[in-house]
Amino acid sequence: MRSEQPRSPSGVEQLVALFERNGYVRRQNRKRLQAEGWRRYKKGSELRLVAASESELQVIQRLLRQAGFKPGRPFAKGRQFRQPVYGRDAVARFLALVAATRKHRKANKARQDKPDPGLRRKELNSDQRST
Repeated sequence: MRSEQPRSPSGVEQLVALFERNGYVRRQNRKRLQAEGWRRYKKGSELRLVAASESELQVIQRLLRQAGFKPGRPFAKGRQFRQPVYGRDAVARFLALVAATRKHRKANKARQDKPDPGLRRKELNSDQRST
């Protein structure tokens, strides 16, 4: 008989947790792009994950690569590091992973909160016998 050990979160789950902690998305302003044109307005969509230390930054970069993302060049801001991921498609794919992970968590929580119907029948039968 094996003892149940809590499984470690997958790389995607870890990335989603980091994003939920203090990550953010910068979106391209399409109206401004249309008004100013590509030659003047160079900003595109990007995702930024925040690392508290250089070692955490390395973990984020490794997890991004494992998930198939291309990390941009990190930069320091305050006493933290920002790890960008550039591109509209990459941002959309990452946000889809976030949504799927949240949906999965919600389904698991609902499954755990749901009482076992067989257990309830056994309790009723034992209560009826004792009275």
